[in-house]
Amino acid sequence: MPELERHSFDVLVIGAGGAGLRAAIEAREHGLRTAVLCKSLFGKAHTVMAEGGIAAAMGNANESDNWQVHFRDTMRGGKFLNNWRMAELHAQEAPQRVWELETYGALFDRTKDGRISQRNFGGHEYPRLAHVGDRTGLELIRTLQQKIVSLQQDDFKEFGDYEERLRVFQEFTVTELAKDGDRISGAFGYWRESGRFVLFEAPAVILATGGIGKSFKVTSNSWEYTGDGHALAMRAGASLINMEFIQFHPTGMVWPPSVKGILVTESVRGDGGVLRNSDGKRFMFDYIPEVFKDKYADNEAEADRWYADQANNRRPPELLPRDEVARAINSEVKAGRGSPHGGVFLDVSTRLPAEEIRRRLPSMHHQFKELADVDITAQPMEVGPTCHYVMGGVEVDPDTGSSSVPGLFAAGEVSGGMHGSNRLGGNSLSDLLVFGRRAGAGAAEYVRALGDRPVVPEDTVTEARATALKPFQEEGGENPYTLHMELQQSMNDLVGIIRRAGEMEEALQRLEKLKERARSLTVEGHQQFNPGWHLALDLRNMLLVSECVAKAALLRTESRGGHTRDDHPVMDAEWRRKLLVCTTSDEGVRVEEKPQIPIRSDLLDLFERTELEKYLTAEELS
Repeated sequence: MPELERHSFDVLVIGAGGAGLRAAIEAREHGLRTAVLCKSLFGKAHTVMAEGGIAAAMGNANESDNWQVHFRDTMRGGKFLNNWRMAELHAQEAPQRVWELETYGALFDRTKDGRISQRNFGGHEYPRLAHVGDRTGLELIRTLQQKIVSLQQDDFKEFGDYEERLRVFQEFTVTELAKDGDRISGAFGYWRESGRFVLFEAPAVILATGGIGKSFKVTSNSWEYTGDGHALAMRAGASLINMEFIQFHPTGMVWPPSVKGILVTESVRGDGGVLRNSDGKRFMFDYIPEVFKDKYADNEAEADRWYADQANNRRPPELLPRDEVARAINSEVKAGRGSPHGGVFLDVSTRLPAEEIRRRLPSMHHQFKELADVDITAQPMEVGPTCHYVMGGVEVDPDTGSSSVPGLFAAGEVSGGMHGSNRLGGNSLSDLLVFGRRAGAGAAEYVRALGDRPVVPEDTVTEARATALKPFQEEGGENPYTLHMELQQSMNDLVGIIRRAGEMEEALQRLEKLKERARSLTVEGHQQFNPGWHLALDLRNMLLVSECVAKAALLRTESRGGHTRDDHPVMDAEWRRKLLVCTTSDEGVRVEEKPQIPIRSDLLDLFERTELEKYLTAEELS
């Protein structure tokens, strides 16, 4: 058996997207030796897929915007299930994080007077998304990478070693977190290329692993999104919240097959794109919920005037929050008014000149022309809901990003609470920056306050190695690819955008059988670059997280945000006061109710009483 490769750091960041890189920068700037572990190549994080922009109330496009309005919009989007403290910190600190990116070298689009340009997006009252064309996520990652390089250059000047305080390890998968008693002490994993095992010893671990979308058949998510951080946290003893809330982005391409699941950024609708059914009708006017009636236009004339005069007109209903638009598209398709391939038509070609579309949406235009021979300046796109984002994740302290396990922190999509039952577009990129920074600072403070450093018990390493190698020991067992396809189909069909009790019960029965079959997963060949083995290990995480989603969704007997129950179609104010918390034990996933922390009175005062009556109980209102 080859000798185990070992490394020692103060802070370990798992994930190299926006949250992970911002956390690593913060921990390093607090003087701690920090390592970043990324599953794929450095710079290829899923964050680059975020196209529209970073939501921050800077007031550049409309001076009426401020953090209070952004907070209100976020709470409305999440149907008041959000952790209000996270929503408050996010709204207050997002502008500083965007301006900070400029100091790192980010090049945003500008207004005529030279300020950062801000565009409209669904659910946001004012134009609020700072953007770089329609490739904002790419600029965000590029900028944070460049900041890391500059910090490494500073360290070289001081220590003669670029990696003295900040080192990136790429194409590495973590399979287990290590603990010393109840405290985190490191992480065990393997190089994806060679299959060799590595132990990282560190008293603080920050999870920034993103989402869970690869458990679903049609998803916008990259191959890395197998719920690794969610599952690692659970197995280490942390709890997950809000796992029933999955966001189906309303506009993923459904045709042609070469681009199925690829997102059409919400900025297409923010810049004038409209949704039509097979009859050519703009159908969104038929789907404006009661709680949004005073904010959204109920006729085409007013909706079109809004683009030029937002002060005196209501917004187009195409810009409703994502959950509302996704459900409306789903309803049109079910009613037989869908496009030929099971979606609806999103048309910007008749709304803006071709030159303007190419200027505002360069990546969209290039991507679909090259990959699908679809020219968005000349024809509508066929779009439909696609699994996009999980609102649920590790339960964390809003101010520090710490979980219930000492030394374990989380930020970004892998953490839960900030977005409540539904995330507004653009809030993910600002979430990454605000809470990535806070988790980095929280981890640094935790490490500084430690007395003795926790150690990794040898039996943890032995057990983690045996678990990882088990698929090689099985013979004639299950094929991981077959199991994965069955899992994705089950989640898609039975725990998808519209849910029913009987179907979710069937999903849980299927998951039990899949878990049983997963015990005998078999892979052939060697540890060196073995995709079947990688998937076998990822499936362990996907099955655990899928069970959380299905169990929590079955228990929540109401419809709210990204959770729509056909058999419980209305929102229930009593359910807003309850969070569902998932933990794991030898018996499987346990889901328990936990009371929501009441919203602070000065924040409640930001809303009209008539609006609060739609969400809160009479007891809370009194």
